Amino acid sequence: MSEAREMIRVEKLNKSFGDLHVLKDIDFTVKESEVVVLIGASGSGKSTLLRCLNYLELKNDGKIIIEGKETDPKRDDLNKVRQKVGMVFQHFNLFPHKTVLENVIEAPTQVKKIKKSQAIEEAKSLLNKVGLADKADDYPSRLSGGQKQRVAIARALAMKPDIMLFDEPTSALDPELVGEVLATMKELAKEGMTMVVVTHEMGFAREVADKVVYMHDGRIVEEGEPNQLFDHPQEQRTQEFLSSIL
Repeated sequence: MSEAREMIRVEKLNKSFGDLHVLKDIDFTVKESEVVVLIGASGSGKSTLLRCLNYLELKNDGKIIIEGKETDPKRDDLNKVRQKVGMVFQHFNLFPHKTVLENVIEAPTQVKKIKKSQAIEEAKSLLNKVGLADKADDYPSRLSGGQKQRVAIARALAMKPDIMLFDEPTSALDPELVGEVLATMKELAKEGMTMVVVTHEMGFAREVADKVVYMHDGRIVEEGEPNQLFDHPQEQRTQEFLSSIL
């Protein structure tokens, strides 16, 4: 089998907010169709790393190479990068005054200039995929948190990204709604979507991840396959973290 191509490569990435050094010499790779899950306590730098990959935060130094190309924020169109790298946030950020369908077609029609009829057809197919075909004409206020998050996933997929980033996509949800969002993400993983996920859902990490990365205090402490990392962590920090949550 040929080696899977590299979708993301991060080298010696550093990011500070004022005096706070949030990411410290991060080295990190993600291959095509790989699901990489970032775990660690709040404040360990996971979400900042994700936001740097999508250029919502700009690094201080180091390299971020997406699909073989290093982006220069001063020179390159970051919206073009974001079309390849979709992101789903903790809070759904749906437009309250637009229907579910309108939310999903907004970016393809406005940013990619896709014909509205084509965008609607594709959006309906995506809503079907996330189990919300019957909600196309509803407004977000009528949806549960889990449904809103699945609309947010459909909206990100509407841009046909090569990579999907998920920043704690279930942490704002009531416990009984978490499963439906994770099921949608599992389906994407099965289809071969390249995914980087920040989550506290260790069951999901164990079941779906190809690689789990444990972060502490802005550094990657340990990474490995789920069984290895959860059952036989090598580093004491990892052992302490896992024993506190499992």
